[in-house]
Amino acid sequence: MTVQSSEKSSRRGRRSSTMGGMPLNDMPWWRWRSNVRSALHMLSDPDFQRDVWLAGADGYGDVTDAVYRLVEDTWLDNWSAEKYVGTIFRDSQEAALVDTAVLRVLRIMHQVGPDAPVSAYMEHHAWLEAVRAARDAHVRLAVSDGDDPDAEPKTLEVLRILTRAA
Repeated sequence: MTVQSSEKSSRRGRRSSTMGGMPLNDMPWWRWRSNVRSALHMLSDPDFQRDVWLAGADGYGDVTDAVYRLVEDTWLDNWSAEKYVGTIFRDSQEAALVDTAVLRVLRIMHQVGPDAPVSAYMEHHAWLEAVRAARDAHVRLAVSDGDDPDAEPKTLEVLRILTRAA
């Protein structure tokens, strides 16, 4: 009988196989991580926002949809991402970057309203600051997952397919 070393049996520090560039099952709550990453990706890309959201292109939802994906399962609108270190987030730095992005985006959402047009968000005086915070968090999570942070955001249908697969 061969006994595996603890290094081989531990999931820490290893990447699992990927589907569509997103790691599968290397974080316990990877589906929630996928939703948070998707939202941060869209919120962090001004070109995407202009070319897709502002243009009204189908398949990606809008700002409200992105914010919902960011906080729907995680309740990051009620408590810190630090609560999810080890389940959704790899470390405290990821959690801190996500918290900053969530707070900045939610502050704007509360000021302009969840049903405001995309232009109201993009014209808000603090929007670029929120975009930068989302970018910092998005890059950290994407790089931690071995993904290219500058790849195009995935459609919501692709996200649904990826999070159904296991």
